[in-house]
Amino acid sequence: MALSVGIVGLPNVGKSTLFNALIQSAKAAAANYPFCTIEPNVGTVEVPDKRLYHIAELERSRKITPTFIEFVDIAGLVRNASKGEGLGNQFLAHIREVDAIAMVLRCFENPDVVHVEGSVDPIRDAQIIDLELIAKDLETVDKRLEKVEKMARLGDKKSKEELEMLRAIKAVLENMETLRKHIKDLGSEVFEYAKRNLFLLTTKPLMYVANVSEADLPEGNQLSERVFQYAQEEGSSAVLICAKLEEELIGLEKEEKEELLRSYGFEEPGLNKLIRSAYSLLELITFFTAGEKETRAWTVKRGTKAPQAAGKIHSDFERGFIAAEVINYEDYVKVGSMTKAKELGLVRLEGKEYEVKDGDIIYFRFNV
Repeated sequence: MALSVGIVGLPNVGKSTLFNALIQSAKAAAANYPFCTIEPNVGTVEVPDKRLYHIAELERSRKITPTFIEFVDIAGLVRNASKGEGLGNQFLAHIREVDAIAMVLRCFENPDVVHVEGSVDPIRDAQIIDLELIAKDLETVDKRLEKVEKMARLGDKKSKEELEMLRAIKAVLENMETLRKHIKDLGSEVFEYAKRNLFLLTTKPLMYVANVSEADLPEGNQLSERVFQYAQEEGSSAVLICAKLEEELIGLEKEEKEELLRSYGFEEPGLNKLIRSAYSLLELITFFTAGEKETRAWTVKRGTKAPQAAGKIHSDFERGFIAAEVINYEDYVKVGSMTKAKELGLVRLEGKEYEVKDGDIIYFRFNV
């Protein structure tokens, strides 16, 4: 599934360092000057899921195949990007191409790493980015309004309906508010129009990444606390990360990595939580197919029905779908094998209307 999360932020907040850690390589350049990243770097990252490996162990699978998510490292944004400052429209165009946004906010002091605004204030930085996205969205809406108003004056019924939606959208943007904060106010029809027809930037789901120094681990600091409070107030999510530490983990042996993480009070890299949070932000879930030959994780959108989930494996499975034999991971691990689960009658038979749940282990029956 080619869904992607764009890593955005002001220059010198740790975006490329974080991206390097995500893809476990030095593919993305990281340096102490603005616009070090110009063309976006793209990396495909495994979604960490202990369930996959536990299922494979119980089924004694010869092969394990995880699921993946795509991250895009986008150039740093500055004030007035919507007016062409910095990389301006190029930056905003790259954001338009991703499905969700991970906004990296600097929550560390370091006199050796310059801040483009002259001081460290993550909430101000978040608002700068939002205002630039809002300004670009207003530009898009105004252009569309000009065309639709002409058609509406000529009596076109569809244009009159669209005009009402555009005016509602513009009212939110003119109040310097993002559309993602007003999904309920606008209603699903208007919001989906803004998202799918106009491709507006502020409709994209967003999460905050509070980037702290190693000295502030594992709890964070006052700056990161402000980010979490800000996220909660607007109904978004936030994760705490030390991009520098995550990058230092690259290349370490498993034992060394575990020892370093324990020294900071962690059981796993912070990136694991970031990846899972991004996966959830895109409203994705995982189901599994399991057996002696292979245990595999599959990605679908929440709400996907069984035939369409089957189609992720092969189009023939969807076209000839008969039924799905389903057991959820939690029930499965209690008995320890698919064979035992079937003997105990714990495997359900579901039809075409069944919505796949996160953690389902499924065997599809089909006939082509």
